[in-house]
Amino acid sequence: MEIIFGRNKKEHQEPVRARVTGKIPTWLQGTLLRNGPGMHTVGETRYNHWFDGLALLHSFTIRDSEVYYRSKYLRSDTYNANIEANRIVVSEFGTMAYPDPCKNIFSKAFSYLSHTIPDFTDNCLINIMKCGEDFYATTETNYIRKINPQSLETLEKVDYRKYVAVNLATSHPHYDAAGNVLNMGTSIVDKGKTKYVIFKIPATVPEDKKKGKSCLRHTEVFCSIPSHSLLSPSYYHSFGITENYIVFLEQPFKLDILKMATAYMRGVSWASCMTFHREDKTHIHIIDQRTRKPIGTKYYTDPMVVFHHVNAYEEDGCILFDVIAYKDSSLYQLFYLANLNQDFAENSKLTSTPTLKRFAVPLHVDKNAEVGSNLIKLVSTTATALKEKDGQVHCQPELLYEGLELPRINYVHNGKPYRYVFAAEVQWSPIPSKILKYDVLTKSSLTWGEEHCWPAEPLFVPRPGAKDEDDGIILSAIVSTDPQKPPFLLILDAQSFTELARASVEVDMHLDLHGLFIPDAQEPVPAEELWAGAHSGFSISDTTVSASTDEPQAGPQSQLLIPDRSGLVPTEEP
Repeated sequence: MEIIFGRNKKEHQEPVRARVTGKIPTWLQGTLLRNGPGMHTVGETRYNHWFDGLALLHSFTIRDSEVYYRSKYLRSDTYNANIEANRIVVSEFGTMAYPDPCKNIFSKAFSYLSHTIPDFTDNCLINIMKCGEDFYATTETNYIRKINPQSLETLEKVDYRKYVAVNLATSHPHYDAAGNVLNMGTSIVDKGKTKYVIFKIPATVPEDKKKGKSCLRHTEVFCSIPSHSLLSPSYYHSFGITENYIVFLEQPFKLDILKMATAYMRGVSWASCMTFHREDKTHIHIIDQRTRKPIGTKYYTDPMVVFHHVNAYEEDGCILFDVIAYKDSSLYQLFYLANLNQDFAENSKLTSTPTLKRFAVPLHVDKNAEVGSNLIKLVSTTATALKEKDGQVHCQPELLYEGLELPRINYVHNGKPYRYVFAAEVQWSPIPSKILKYDVLTKSSLTWGEEHCWPAEPLFVPRPGAKDEDDGIILSAIVSTDPQKPPFLLILDAQSFTELARASVEVDMHLDLHGLFIPDAQEPVPAEELWAGAHSGFSISDTTVSASTDEPQAGPQSQLLIPDRSGLVPTEEP
């Protein structure tokens, strides 16, 4: 566990060529871009929680069956301040940082007051979001950081609050067919009201706006939902979406705002202000995308904690949605670095098992239905929805599979009926040990695993022109704890789950959290972009290169320099 979680990782700003074994599909061209914590100590100080570590971006660029790896720490304001001070000076959710003890009492008092309404970190370590043509590293605060997906350079800092009133936001947005982004966040005590805000970011800006303007400028509030508790809003990591509805779970894992406001003065972390309330319900909110309003019926289920929604879709007047559920919030406790030690196996037994559960919600409740009757008539699931005396509906799930996390699907089927879940299988602990393909129709599964190998979230990439849902490949970055086996990018055939290839890199790679695949542009580059101005150019056909100029001039002989496939190093003979 120390190898995986405890050590700071070294960044590799210059590409490292991987050693490829097996055969990479020729159509697979693009970049796998990933994000996760990579630095856990700064100077003599140490973060308390693994999810607090400084963000380390890394990527695998795949071109013509060759793979190049690079990694770079996100140059956030948080990173820069910590490195400059050589200590942790910016607070994270599990680690409260304090001012320099040499500062006078007036400076300390001001610092305490400024933390009453905290300005959260911009250490965006969880995921990568595509917004229009731009890419952003994201976390769960109001800050995101624009990045260059090729060089991993950190660009401008964006505050959601300039565009929508949210203090927290998820790192798992949804995208529609046009590329518009739908996300949600929590507005803490906005005008005396705490609410959940669903907002939409367009993929493109209006034509009358200047080119290069950010899509974020046109963010609009899609819908807002009042919190059941104004001073204790629910924590949530993701949400679900169908073609016509949005599914939001207001779960009893809550953030106490009053405790958070005094956390700095009391010397405790913000995470200590989060509590799981076993006696409370999990409220199921269904929002109609057409009216932008929640459905009036009150749905709920038993108390649980959900980090990841898998998928949701509509069937015969019902919404079916699949989530990875826990019985409590013990998973978060497990990832405190103090628990990731030699007793980890024992500590992990105290956590509940992540379970794939399917819920069914009836969109229309028959007023004449008997109290206690099951409103779900579908033959495709055993999930129930029981009508109660007060008109509420109590939903009970169908248990599909125990022991999986970090779920992904073929995103073409997002919000639609689907069949396959690609996830990390977990056995004796929440740490991934295998990669799993689960068939929700047949309830069968396939796995890939190797001793001393710890896979990251598996990501599905469809084959161009594919018709079958699982026609494509699975990409996963594998961390190795065997000193004789370097980490590698694993490439699986998604249908058979057999290994096609792996790209091994001689680096100390970190276990990441989430990311995305950026396919190379399929469209040919316009001819005018290939010419070096209006006066000269090179025409390339087969193995022949011809030079042309408008006004030939006597002088030294020119050469066309052709890089190798990495785009970095010239070939021996230009």
